[in-house]
Amino acid sequence: MNYQITSEDQLREMMGEPVHPLVVDKSTPVLSPSIKKFIEMSPFAALATHAPDGSTDISPRGDPPGWVHIKDEKTLVLPERPGNKRLDSVINIIKQPKMSLLFMIPNVLETVRVNGSAIISSDPDLLSLFPINGKLPEIAIVVTIEEALGHCSKAYRRSKLWENDYKPNDKVPTLAELMSDHLQLDQGLSKELDDGIASDVRERMY
Repeated sequence: MNYQITSEDQLREMMGEPVHPLVVDKSTPVLSPSIKKFIEMSPFAALATHAPDGSTDISPRGDPPGWVHIKDEKTLVLPERPGNKRLDSVINIIKQPKMSLLFMIPNVLETVRVNGSAIISSDPDLLSLFPINGKLPEIAIVVTIEEALGHCSKAYRRSKLWENDYKPNDKVPTLAELMSDHLQLDQGLSKELDDGIASDVRERMY
């Protein structure tokens, strides 16, 4: 028997319709005051992009609250801080501008999602908006909002993500360990990689 769901009609027959008309109508093409306030208070977002070949990427972004410049009700600007220089998200945006952001606030059970398109800018006037420790980003991501909406708290409640007593029941692998497994690095090289990552965090945060 084939259990794959292959059409929206088939899915709706199983899962039903949205629980309330407001669920369908809750998105807005511009930033409402409450969504604007949520973004201003958020220190973290996940940035989702995809390439023309259909491959996808999601990447964490964050700085102290206020790190996202709200240019107007349709436009957000995000600094591109130093990373590993793979530049997956940035390259995807250049090739295919459609993207999404999911904004989160620690210990808050709601999230805000923004869908839209973006460009990559090196405009000095934009970059000057993001000084930290006397340093500016080299580029920024300029987002044109097509849709913004809030999400309910069920995922956070189910996962107990923000509960103070939540602790992993085992040692969480480090980034070096995550890389070492598939690269088949010996223990010495893995330790060297761990030290290099720690040094990069200390010296290239901004």
